[in-house]
Amino acid sequence: MNTYRLSVASRALRRGGVIAYPTEAVWGLGCDPANELALRRILALKQRDPQKGLILVAAGAEQFAALLAPLSLAQRDQLAASWPGPTTWLIPHHGLVHPLVHGRFASVALRVSCHPLVVALCNSFGGPVVSTSANPQGRPPAKTDITVRRYFGGALDYVLQGGLGGNARTSEIRDLVSGQIIRPG
Repeated sequence: MNTYRLSVASRALRRGGVIAYPTEAVWGLGCDPANELALRRILALKQRDPQKGLILVAAGAEQFAALLAPLSLAQRDQLAASWPGPTTWLIPHHGLVHPLVHGRFASVALRVSCHPLVVALCNSFGGPVVSTSANPQGRPPAKTDITVRRYFGGALDYVLQGGLGGNARTSEIRDLVSGQIIRPG
């Protein structure tokens, strides 16, 4: 893993930039989830409705500690049984994330990645990052860096090179409170 590239990517995130990076199944766009300007840039690049919210990805559950603290032990055990891995969980956000991250919902979408580059990126950045598919609304998610560049040209602050993980499909999304599967994996 190229530490220089990770350093450049995490520095771009800290400066309010938007980056592209490979995830388990598709290329993602990421930014600092606490930076409103960066969140607005991602939404504009994707032409995404701000009410839909965004996914946060982390290197480990400890990076979500404040969000997980209000959960019951049984709920935290349920998360731990599926992480790291391809399950994104909707959990109550209790006002702890930016409104553009949770959108119109009382929950926030969280995933602990098993992709080594995503894990390294979150660790280098020092916490969770936004992880939304790298595609404008209505277009297929990017599977290559060439497609990312075709979609977004020079509008990104950095493209972190690396390979996709082995997943053929995007993550399953489940609601922790209801147990309902929102999006099959």
